[in-house]
Formats: sequence, C-alpha cells, structure tokens
Amino acid sequence: MKVTGIVAEYNPFHNGHKYQIEQARKLTGADYIIVALSGNFTQRGTPAILNKYDRAKMALLNGADLVVELPSFYACASAEYFSKGTMTLFEKLGVVDSICFGSECGNLNTLMEIAKVLAFEPENYKKELRASLRNGYSYPSARNNALLASLPGFAAYSTVICYPNNILGIEYLKALLQLESSIVPYTNERVGSGYHDYGLSQGYSSAISIRHALRLENPLEYIRAQMPENCFEILKETYGKATPVFQNDFTSILKYRMLLEHENGYTQFADVSEDLSNKMKKHLFTTTDISSFCEYLKTKDLTHARISRCLGHVLLDLKQSELEEFLKEGTIFYGRILGFRTASAPLLTELKKRSLVPLITKVSEAKNQLSEIGLKQFEKDMQASHIYESVVSTKFGVPMNNEYQREIIKC
Repeated sequence: MKVTGIVAEYNPFHNGHKYQIEQARKLTGADYIIVALSGNFTQRGTPAILNKYDRAKMALLNGADLVVELPSFYACASAEYFSKGTMTLFEKLGVVDSICFGSECGNLNTLMEIAKVLAFEPENYKKELRASLRNGYSYPSARNNALLASLPGFAAYSTVICYPNNILGIEYLKALLQLESSIVPYTNERVGSGYHDYGLSQGYSSAISIRHALRLENPLEYIRAQMPENCFEILKETYGKATPVFQNDFTSILKYRMLLEHENGYTQFADVSEDLSNKMKKHLFTTTDISSFCEYLKTKDLTHARISRCLGHVLLDLKQSELEEFLKEGTIFYGRILGFRTASAPLLTELKKRSLVPLITKVSEAKNQLSEIGLKQFEKDMQASHIYESVVSTKFGVPMNNEYQREIIKC
C-alpha cells in the first residue's frame, strides 16, 4: 500500500488543487492520498472562507481518500512550525510513505539543497547570519547572505526563496530532515495564477483571487469556472447561510480579547515580540477593524501576514509557552479524522493498526483517548471551532454548531 500525504488549506478548493492531487498520484504511484487540512483558521491567523467540514468534503469528492485536521497551534503558525506540525503528523500516522507539494520552481533538488543548509546550519552559515543581523539586515536578507556564503551556486537561484510555495516546500523538507524521516518528498510545479494574484484567470485562479471575488456583488457567477462543479455546488448551497467568512467578522471578539490582556501586553501569545506588543497596546483604540489594524502596524520588518498571524494567536488564545511545551513533548498527540471515502476503507484499517497516536473519529470520546497534554492541545481546536461557529451564527442568523456533535464526513 502506497500512501501520499498532501498539506492543504483548500480555502477554498479550486481547479489547481484538483490538478495537484492528480499529479501527486501520478508522481508517487499512490494508492491513497491523505490530506492534512488546516481547520477553521489558516496559516495567516485568518478564518477560512468555509468551515473545515465543507472543505474536507470538497477534497474527498476530488481525489483525496482521507482528511485529517492539523491542530490549531500549527495550522496558524509560521512556516517553520506549520511544516513541523504537518510532517510530524504524517510521520505519526504510520502509513504515509511519501509527500507531494506544489512549488513555483518544481525542482526538488534545488529546494533540498537549501533545506539541508537551513536544517543543519553549518558554521559558515551561522557566522554570516549573525554578522548580517548585527549589521542591520532584516532576517530574510541576512538569511540570503548566509546561504550565499555557505551554498555554492546559490546566487544563480537565490530568487527561489522569494516565492511562498517554494518557502513552504523548503520548510517541509527541512522538517523531514530534522525528523530523520523515511518519508520520500516529491514536488510538482504550480500551474496557473501565482499565490498572491488577485485577478481571476481562465480556470486556474489562486485561492486568494476567489476569496477576493467573494467580496463582490453576485460573486458566484465569477467563481463557477474556477472550481470543480461539485465544490461550486457546496459553495452555492452554503453561500449566505454559513459562508463567506472574513477576517473582519472577528473584529469585536479580537478587541474583547485584547482589552482583557491590555494591561499585561501580548508577549505571552505565540510569535508576538515585545515591540509588536507595545505597538498593539498603543494603537488598539485607533482602528476600526482587523485588516486596517494589520496595515497600521505593518513595517519593513513586520509584514501584514506576520501581524495577522499574531492577532490570530491572540484571538484563539494560542500561547508561546504552550507551543514550546507541545514541541518539547512530541509535537502531535492525535490524528483527528474529518472525513474519508468509504471506498478507502482498507486505508482506514491500516491506519488503525499502524498509527503512533490515537485516532479521533468521535469528538465526544476524545477525553478517554488522549493523554493530558494531548487533551490540552485538542481542546484548543475545540475552542477555535466554537469561536468560528459563534461568528457564523451571528453573521448569518443561524443556530451555532456544537463541535462535539459534528459527525465525520463520509463520501
């Protein structure tokens, strides 16, 4: 049995995602595809347009065999911890023998060369990195200088680490190297629009362009061609009833959370520096929504994405001390199954035999399955889901879903 892992947000699922699953199967010869899916919040700390169950169903209808939720602490983390969480999850499931990820360059050897340096940091790399930081370079620029000093020929492909999918791919490879994993990596070249392209194209638009289009009047007519028909039907069915959900919909909750912590500051939350905390305290009362707050706090060294992620950590109460504890004690402590294809029952049988962590299919039984630290991590996922559902309930005037009563998706 050959099993390939794919890391995804599917926010929302589009034609490029279907293509990537198809390519992953071809490249790896996989019998089954397991997707590690971000839950209701994504790597930038922002809410997903659709809830995780709808996105899991989209994946299962378009080539995935089983979808496992990535715990919130990693789903909303920087690229390094996001990748550490996903690769550890695949490792602990016990059945994944390869991964496949999309990249702008499509060249695994190039990405692996960079990943090896970043994973093991040879002395000349560390020396140049320290020197560049002392001389006032931003961390990305200092890292580039260090790679130039320690990696022959890096100048010829230094732009590789300027692209978001390449960056994530390098972090996946770095995590596999540090885990000494036997999982074999593959990459396929990304097709269609770039990750940050806002304009809709002919069939292979980016997820961000689709999310942007959902803000327009009568958006569905623009989006239909960008998604598999079965995904479009899910979006159409939920539109105006439970979707779309945007970052600014959480402004009141975030302000409430920030007011509670205002006197103490925000450095206890993951990735929040003292300087950023002070700026957040100073300017909390000057902006009207989360998006404008991110823009207001943005600097040359603090990107919009970084600030958005930090605000997401405050919103979801994701603390730095807890992240460090999880990483120290084993990183991943369970596999939360969101859904599977009934035709893939042999995969589920094998997974139950070989998984190194408890598999959660019924949320109500998790308390009896998990260790103390596993339950602590899992309860953060429950809290994140209920925060998300509370906003959906208020925005669309529908009853709030109880995560403990949600059923696994079967297709």
